[in-house]
Amino acid sequence: MPTSFHLLADAPAQLLPARELMAFTLASHIILVPLGVAFPFITLVMHYRGLRRKDATALLLARRWSAVMAVQFALGIVTGTVLSFEFGLLWPGLMGRWGDVFGIGFGVEAWAFFLEAVLIAIYLYGWRRLKPRTHFLLGLPLPAAALLGAFGILAANSWMNTPQGFSLDSEGNPVDVNVWKAIFTPMFGPQYWHFVVAMIITAGFMVSGVYAVGWLRGRRDHYHRLGFAVPFTIAAVATPVQFVLGDSIARSVFHKQPVKFAALEIVWETDTRVPEYLFGRLQENGTVKGGIKIPLLDSILAGFSPDTKVVGLTSVPADQRPTATQATIAHWAFDIMVLIGSVLVLLALWYGLVWLRHRRLPASKWFYRSAACAGVASVVAVESGWIATEVGRQPWIVYQNMRVAEAVTSTRSTTLWIMLAVVLVVYVFLFGSFLVILLKMRTRWRLADEQRAAGGPSPHAPETDTPYGPRAPVPAGDAPAADGGAAGAEGGRR
Repeated sequence: MPTSFHLLADAPAQLLPARELMAFTLASHIILVPLGVAFPFITLVMHYRGLRRKDATALLLARRWSAVMAVQFALGIVTGTVLSFEFGLLWPGLMGRWGDVFGIGFGVEAWAFFLEAVLIAIYLYGWRRLKPRTHFLLGLPLPAAALLGAFGILAANSWMNTPQGFSLDSEGNPVDVNVWKAIFTPMFGPQYWHFVVAMIITAGFMVSGVYAVGWLRGRRDHYHRLGFAVPFTIAAVATPVQFVLGDSIARSVFHKQPVKFAALEIVWETDTRVPEYLFGRLQENGTVKGGIKIPLLDSILAGFSPDTKVVGLTSVPADQRPTATQATIAHWAFDIMVLIGSVLVLLALWYGLVWLRHRRLPASKWFYRSAACAGVASVVAVESGWIATEVGRQPWIVYQNMRVAEAVTSTRSTTLWIMLAVVLVVYVFLFGSFLVILLKMRTRWRLADEQRAAGGPSPHAPETDTPYGPRAPVPAGDAPAADGGAAGAEGGRR
């Protein structure tokens, strides 16, 4: 019987549903994370441009984006809270033994969350009630609060990958906790900056992708050009930086977590002159099936020399390393992330070359088709990165200190499967509602824009109106006839 089946047979029945439940909720939440971490920064860049250049369109975009930011934050509250409960409900062994060591990261994230909630409320409130400069200055702490939240989460996760800052007593329980060492672990720096830049890239491409679709549909006014150019430029500048940071974190994994590196690169035996496999599948006997083999490349990438020794999976016993299936999953996730990142670098270079040569946005439809897909591709890359990180660490939940099977709940597996089904239904409703709200906001804003273009009443100045709440009433007769009087009147109120 293959090793994977032996290990699966020895695992508790609760392990699989607990993993699936955690994986689904985390994968769902991570879709919102780029908007939570980086969208405030992009919004404030647009806001600054509007104030600096006295550009009413830029201020209008920033005002509308702040409304999207608030809706996204509300949904993130729900999905983030679910994850917080799951740590205690699904993995009591982890929190019970190690919570005193790495739980400080979750505490930091909680404080950052409350701070961000207050700052978003002030920022939204201020559009109508504060002076422009004061309003903008009060919004500046928002990106810092978002980064602080990311700091807390990444501190906890990096500790799980490279645990330190404690001693073990005779019963194996952690004592003599050093908080600073527990926070600033060897993997914290590489993971944190790689994550932050990934969020900036993903948020930039997600937002600009909306306006790229508008460009393809013929909306090529200043509003859509600006809505595309600012977030896309931010993402394009960050993309080459991420390529360097990605190489740095891969090298850190090579030195600090050699078995995980072996899983990411499906290296079976410790050796030099190790080839690189693109999308190959590791078999139980250590052979690689399929994929593209590039001789020597893995050793060269790991240590800049073909003679670099790469540790293989067989360097540790079978119960202390990922299975062949897990290694293949981690390897494919890693390759997908790198492939998408490489394509995004090419897209950023395309954008940069056109701007440097002609001082204008690209005109090619293929560029905007690619830009429209870049947001979704970025989210896939982020999901793939987390899969590579978590699956590559198996079977450890705390690397080399606690296995996942030792941390799982004792709740019956049937109950966990029912919980997963319920969460699936609830999340479909939540994300469906989120999409409906965004579409309704878009429709109302578009009706308002059409009304202005048709010579309707002058809208409130961006700094004296607000993106939510009641609007000044607009006579029904002034609404665009094609959209119906009632719909036009409602659009005017937005």
